[in-house]
Amino acid sequence: MSYSDERGYLIPAFNTADVDYVECARTLAKSIRHFHPDVKICLLTSTPVEDSLFDYIRVVEDLGGYENDCQVYANSPFHETVKLEADMILTSPFEHWWTLFRHYDIWVSTGCKNFQGEDSYSRRYRKIFDANQLPDVYNAITYWRVSPMAKNFFTTVKNLFTNWHSVQNSLVYARNELPNTDLAYAVAIEFMGWEYFTSIEGPRITHMKPAINNLSADDWSKQLVWEIISGQTRLNGFTQHGLLHYHIKQLAQDFGECYE
Repeated sequence: MSYSDERGYLIPAFNTADVDYVECARTLAKSIRHFHPDVKICLLTSTPVEDSLFDYIRVVEDLGGYENDCQVYANSPFHETVKLEADMILTSPFEHWWTLFRHYDIWVSTGCKNFQGEDSYSRRYRKIFDANQLPDVYNAITYWRVSPMAKNFFTTVKNLFTNWHSVQNSLVYARNELPNTDLAYAVAIEFMGWEYFTSIEGPRITHMKPAINNLSADDWSKQLVWEIISGQTRLNGFTQHGLLHYHIKQLAQDFGECYE
């Protein structure tokens, strides 16, 4: 498999009728460049885009929703890739994590934090994971290097999406469960072996879904005060660290303006 650069960040962003994921990707790229101006960033999308924020723009077919993740491995221009979900911002330096990632052919983040920096023990959004004793992985931060292991993993993920009806029969409480990337990753990792893909060390996203943060509002920005000043992000006075998965996609533009 050929590649154009040694390492970099890949941001998949496929717009829908309701969400401008490319705008989310721009905001994420701005936040990355605030802390690491010289890193390489690739946008993976389905429509041509011109934006100097990105060193590479790869245009591929829109397969629809989560299934687009099946295209990340084959279309990354990097020998080593960190894939990041578009609706996040980087709130502190991140480059030091590459040292950990390189102990693996592929590494997927596990667990998440609330906005106060505490590990989240809420299982509201992970019931099918618990019922099937699947690893608590979050594809929002995924590293891989070009390797047989990584290729095999993404081939397995693609097969899971393609044959989801068969997969449903092997899972508890999955009869009405549609495939999503976290679930497909978890099933693939369970099948291939946890020890090859995850570790208790490593970055965890701060996830802004309501139950994780003990919030009553679906839109956390209606209940919490946020500010981004000189790249430092605070939520209700709590300084954020690492990757903030802000979840409410409409915040992308407002966040992006804070880096200009």
